[in-house]
Amino acid sequence: MVRRLLQGLLVLGSVFASVAMATPAEQRITVAAAADLRQALDAVVAAYRHDHPDSRIDVTYGSSGNLLTQIEQGAPFEIFFSADSSYPQQLVEHGKASGTPVPYAFGHLVMWSASIDMKGVQVADLAQAKFGRIAIANPQHAPYGKRAEQALRAAGIWDQVQSRLVFGDNIAQTAQFAQSGNAQVGLVAESLVIDSAGKGSYVAVPPSLYEPLKQSFVITQRGATNALAQDFARYVQSAPAKAILSRYGFNLPDDTAR
Repeated sequence: MVRRLLQGLLVLGSVFASVAMATPAEQRITVAAAADLRQALDAVVAAYRHDHPDSRIDVTYGSSGNLLTQIEQGAPFEIFFSADSSYPQQLVEHGKASGTPVPYAFGHLVMWSASIDMKGVQVADLAQAKFGRIAIANPQHAPYGKRAEQALRAAGIWDQVQSRLVFGDNIAQTAQFAQSGNAQVGLVAESLVIDSAGKGSYVAVPPSLYEPLKQSFVITQRGATNALAQDFARYVQSAPAKAILSRYGFNLPDDTAR
């Protein structure tokens, strides 16, 4: 009798353990996000979890192009936040996404330095040797790197500065290069340096020098039936989330003027 009772308790224990394991899985998602969102999206996630403490949202940051490749190769992400709307659209076209891309922000490129006062500096001025090494994200897979190359070419100095360029794998690493002194100037996302008062100086790169950084997200096929993914996607489009994005220098899709 005792043996049967113990066996019954073990069975019940395994059932409860299975339920306990299943429930958190339904309240957990992994998000792939462009590196320019590192600070802003962390704040959005924190605000969401304040009202949904049982939800777990893990975010992997990187260059949009590399994250796209990972998702297409089967990486387990439920939502993809890109710094360039063309990448989520590719997921849709390749049958790797659920629904259509949703624009959530417009990003901005700035010239930032930890050691040089950038006030009044023009992009063309970077051709001067005194600006030393210049960090940009890799244009091959990072939208901000592509826009940085466009700006340098539009200013007519690409050939002059090419030998002094330092390439970051993504825009967050690019900002680190400039912050650490490995580069004297970085062409980086405003969202990563907007809170750097007293720790450096930056000036906006004229938007006329590069294609707009229209940023969109999309729910992947993996996230199509995930309730948390659907709810968090709605939250990102809510007024509280938009206020956070605006605080980090992003323009909203319905307010692209700067």
